[in-house]
Amino acid sequence: MLYLLLLVALGILAFAVFFMAVFFGYTGHVPTSAQLIEIKNPQASEVFSEDGKLLGRYYTENRSNVRFDEISTNVIQALIATEDARFYEHRGIDEIALLRVLFKTILLGDRSAGGGSTLSQQIAKNLFPRNDVGILSMPVNKLREAIIAYRLERIYSKEEILTLYLNTVPFGENIFGIEVASERYFSKKPQDLNIDEAAVLVGMLKANNTYNPRLNPERSKERRNLVISLMVTNGFLSEEEGETYKEKPLEVKYTRISFNEGPAPYFLEMLKPELLEWCAANTKPNGEPWNLYTDGLRIETTLNADYQVYARQSVNEHMKTLQEVFDKHWENAEPWRGNNSILQRAVQRTDRYKNMLKAGFSQEQITEAFQKKITTSLFTWEGLQQVETTPLDSVKHYLRLLNTGFLAFEPNTGDLKAWVGGIDFRFFKYDHVISERQVGSTFKPFVYLSALENGLSPFDYYPAEQQVYEEYDNWSPSNSDGNHNGYYSMEGALSQSVNTVAAEVIIQTGIENVISTARELGIEADLPKVPSLALGVASMSLKDLLFAYATMLNGGIRTEPYYLKSISDNDGNLLAEFERPAAQKTRLNEINCRLITHMMETAINEGTGTKIRTSYRIYSDFAGKTGTTQNHSDGWFVGLTPNLVTGCWVGSEDPGVHFRTITYGQGSFMALPVVGKFYHKLYNDPQYQKLQLANFPELEEQLLADLNIPPYKDILEIERPDNLIDRIFAGKSKEEKLREVQRPEKVEEKKGLWRSIKGIFKKKK
Repeated sequence: MLYLLLLVALGILAFAVFFMAVFFGYTGHVPTSAQLIEIKNPQASEVFSEDGKLLGRYYTENRSNVRFDEISTNVIQALIATEDARFYEHRGIDEIALLRVLFKTILLGDRSAGGGSTLSQQIAKNLFPRNDVGILSMPVNKLREAIIAYRLERIYSKEEILTLYLNTVPFGENIFGIEVASERYFSKKPQDLNIDEAAVLVGMLKANNTYNPRLNPERSKERRNLVISLMVTNGFLSEEEGETYKEKPLEVKYTRISFNEGPAPYFLEMLKPELLEWCAANTKPNGEPWNLYTDGLRIETTLNADYQVYARQSVNEHMKTLQEVFDKHWENAEPWRGNNSILQRAVQRTDRYKNMLKAGFSQEQITEAFQKKITTSLFTWEGLQQVETTPLDSVKHYLRLLNTGFLAFEPNTGDLKAWVGGIDFRFFKYDHVISERQVGSTFKPFVYLSALENGLSPFDYYPAEQQVYEEYDNWSPSNSDGNHNGYYSMEGALSQSVNTVAAEVIIQTGIENVISTARELGIEADLPKVPSLALGVASMSLKDLLFAYATMLNGGIRTEPYYLKSISDNDGNLLAEFERPAAQKTRLNEINCRLITHMMETAINEGTGTKIRTSYRIYSDFAGKTGTTQNHSDGWFVGLTPNLVTGCWVGSEDPGVHFRTITYGQGSFMALPVVGKFYHKLYNDPQYQKLQLANFPELEEQLLADLNIPPYKDILEIERPDNLIDRIFAGKSKEEKLREVQRPEKVEEKKGLWRSIKGIFKKKK
């Protein structure tokens, strides 16, 4: 008997020593109550559109915290029934289950013994990873978690424990918390989850990947039905309700929104440096700088979620079709036509090549490595393909792919509305909204604007004949269709994109004057002082090109891009607001800008952009310009409406890869369809149909009448009086009348009259 009492005493002493060792942290850190009060999960910062829709996140852990009242009761009941049926009865520790684990492990040596953990203990395990202390790992960690759980229950209410748990747990695919999980698998908020959806997500907690509804739908359904049965057992559902939910099919509405997937990954990548700079320069109440990846900032932007969806849809639909055309076009040949320098450049752009070179490998070793078989995922328009291939063949695969950039914004404010920098950010990080490429004929409107600014007449005709400019190294531009007959007005030449006329106009205007006009429009790119500038040999980004067009559309008022509106903390407290850059009045004449817009309307109605009308059935006010560069390497289209500037570039990552013919390589075939599809989708959305009612500012009636001249003539006839006496008797010429309306005081006089008329109408209302 004495021996037995001694054993009991020793056991109690051993347990006391064991408990004290764990309690005081000798076997691993045990947080104090004060530290537990400061619990904070790393929380993703979220970027929102102007209409409050999520565009993407920045994070170390893809997590977005929610409040208890933002979680469906279905989730709470499913969780309690499955993970902790006595949740409302205990104080964070299920003592019986804990003793069972301790004795099975210590006395029986069963290291696999587990179970019995309450939700509070699971929180402890998720927040404070377990330690490896050999054979005692399980009892040590279980006791440590019990101590933490007990402290948690003293600090937090039951609702707060449930909220903390659901914001903490992983749901596979590198996502954490119920908010992101419900968004990922069901495309809805946690408060909107129904019973069977809640059961699916709670069922995943046992084994994230095993019961992932996307990867393993059958296992997920079985686990879901087990959770529903437990909800019946614990009185949350009746038997009849349980059977009804078990019979429902497993339906997943999968949406990935992460740092490189989602509605606007290129936009988020563009925005990131500015946000990081703000975080580094601003501090939290505790004096530490804000962390973009862990502090759960709420970032408001000007992007419109619907515009962004329509832009991405338009890009995907057209680029998939265009790639099929391109592949068929080069069906029996490589697009780089045996030019190994193009292929070598592509190899040298890869991370594999750069990393091997940095590591000191020789060219011979790198070449050999690029010939060895690997297993990898390749982007295709039919979805990702897991293939066995060589790195070199992978490079060839991507070299054949065409890419694109698309941008839309409001001209009068500069507010960005849609931004698509490429076909898939996961595989193509290079943003074609801000990367520079030759702009081709999209530069021509700037040439004609400069011509008007420097006194050339829009009523004159210019020969389409091919000329040799000896003073410029015998430069002799030609027209893409090979036609060099007849004479064109400015409007006719711009709408038909006639190269020879643009060349003659820049010669008559002066190259320096054209460059000066481009600078007034806001173009900062390098502009070569050569006449071929008229044909678009300069390289600039889609963004910079479109904002120059916006200046013309605004009548000479220059706006700057505006996209970041505000930053708030995760409680909604405003931290910073960002003002829209002030618009600037340039020296450009408003009437001349209106004239160029009018000419670009003709390009849509009768010229190179007629597909906007015929194929995409856009009949409201619309102006635009196509652009194609040498060898068809770049296709461009700029589309203008009174309330929106849009543009698209299409081409290969390497200019050496392109279509062989102008039929497929021109901007109206490569780029225009993206813009056309975008407007077609936008205008067919009932909430945006009113956008079609807007009109461009009208030119003076007499000026419009004078502009109503044939855009093309086979033979040029002298129609104007050519001596002073004839001019006196003939009255004012068209040029003189144009100069009348071009005068700034005349423009201001008309604006004042228009303001007065609007004031009268307002009074009547």
